[in-house]
Amino acid sequence: MLELERMSVRYGKRPVLREVSLAVGAGEIVALVGANAAGKTTTLRTIMGLKEQAGGAIRFAGEEVSRLSTVERVRRGLALSPEGRQVFPKFTVEENLLMGGYHRADRNRLESDIARVCDMFPRLAERRSQKAGLMSGGEQQMLAIGRALMTNPILMILDEATEGLAPLIRKEIWTRLRALKAMGLSLILIDKDLQALAGIADRHYILEKGTIVWTGTSSELLSDAEMQRKFLSV
Repeated sequence: MLELERMSVRYGKRPVLREVSLAVGAGEIVALVGANAAGKTTTLRTIMGLKEQAGGAIRFAGEEVSRLSTVERVRRGLALSPEGRQVFPKFTVEENLLMGGYHRADRNRLESDIARVCDMFPRLAERRSQKAGLMSGGEQQMLAIGRALMTNPILMILDEATEGLAPLIRKEIWTRLRALKAMGLSLILIDKDLQALAGIADRHYILEKGTIVWTGTSSELLSDAEMQRKFLSV
């Protein structure tokens, strides 16, 4: 579904990502983990075309997309729910969701897809006409995920999926992500909750100073205490 091959990124002359290679299969959940400033968010932004790569390749659904704009990548089925949610605070819930489908050609399906998102997150249905800036952090995160779903993705990226949220809201979001996987959606996740990630992800990649230093399954991740201590400060 998605393959990064030796992808490199620089900020000016300073290397930030060094030949990062990873893959996500159809219907698979992959977690990208590492300490702060390891390069996780930069990796996601580069996949989406929000950061220019200095080398390597990005292939999505069998096509090289490195030279495509962010809009074109979204049209092909990539979607991002960004760190910090970044909802439109003066827009209502419904208007935020409609913005997610702004570039879709099948605009006649937007209303039914809004209904599908509201079925998945009933709180959004209750607050459909409320301005997003007046919602709680958990509700805004649901809205950010719903807005990404409105692009009709086949692979969705979530940066800090549950950061700063109450335990019950975190539990609800993890439940919804499992449901999306069951529906066949591929996912890339960043989150600080290692136990929750291990309970949902098929595989994990650890980034350290812009380099992939480890990859493995959830059981391998949880059983390697030395690796967790060394790279994740667990």
